[in-house]
Amino acid sequence: MAVNTGLTSVVAKMTDIELIRQALTAPLESTDFSELGTKYTGKVRDNYTTGDGRRYIVTTDRISAFDRVLGTLPLKGQVLQWVTAFWFEHTAAQVPNHVIAAPDPNVMEVTECTPLGAEMVVRAYVTGVTSTSIWTHYSQGKREFCGHTLPEGLTQNQRLDEPILTPSSKAPQGGHDVSMSRAELIEQGHISAEDFDAAAALAMTLFRLGQDHCAKQGLILVDTKYEFGKDPAGNVVVIDEIHTPDSSRFWFAESYAERFAKGLAPESFDKEYVRRWLAEKGFKGDGPIPEIPEEVKIEAVRRYVQACETITATTFAPDLSDPVPRMRAALKL
Repeated sequence: MAVNTGLTSVVAKMTDIELIRQALTAPLESTDFSELGTKYTGKVRDNYTTGDGRRYIVTTDRISAFDRVLGTLPLKGQVLQWVTAFWFEHTAAQVPNHVIAAPDPNVMEVTECTPLGAEMVVRAYVTGVTSTSIWTHYSQGKREFCGHTLPEGLTQNQRLDEPILTPSSKAPQGGHDVSMSRAELIEQGHISAEDFDAAAALAMTLFRLGQDHCAKQGLILVDTKYEFGKDPAGNVVVIDEIHTPDSSRFWFAESYAERFAKGLAPESFDKEYVRRWLAEKGFKGDGPIPEIPEEVKIEAVRRYVQACETITATTFAPDLSDPVPRMRAALKL
């Protein structure tokens, strides 16, 4: 995979506040590259289908929460693509993916794939606070979860004997995924048994690779979700992203055992900085979106970069040039 790292003459750590402040002047909010093909807009990514079996994915700086796009965070798109490209490259030998090249820090060229009708969620710990989390389910006295029988006596944030696969349906844009067992997904026509089993095996391989790598960085890969698709040859491949702070939960290994013994929540990456700020302002998804101050954006990016640098054990080097002209040049538009 050919990857443009986005190196510039700027030599500074991306936790440098002034460097992030400089990036505020040119956020990547949206793109209009009709020359590339038919456009599909997601919450964070702009997609262009070429018609010849390829797709260009542009990871923008848009930030979403409460099922709404809230604005932009400087360089978020570059950081998200950077950590995604890292994982695609480091797992390609074991798990095939859809990447062809990354010609720009915000652009990935991929093979057009048909997404499978199920997401593969892998969990290694009994945790979570949402209505669909395994701990919420367990704390309500339920012992069957996505086809797994859970033992009695588990406590919040406890490690499972082995990671388990807890898949979900893949809802249309704007809908909500529903956790289901393998049998339910197949019975309801979301996915075939053959495709499910192929994706499940790849998901467990990816999770083991992620756990091993993260352990070397002093991290615990707690849980994650993967998306899979079928390429033109009919092969099941991983698509979208792998082991980013957007798709995964990470805890710090050094303090986990002591905090678990004391009944304390594990130390983790803070992915909810902007969401918490909005909630403090009384915004929970309805009504006008409060304007997010520059200082909140800067701190959110600083934390995000720090998390990704810890995960990858490498240093993020930004490209601070105006993104749209830069991408047009890289794509020869």
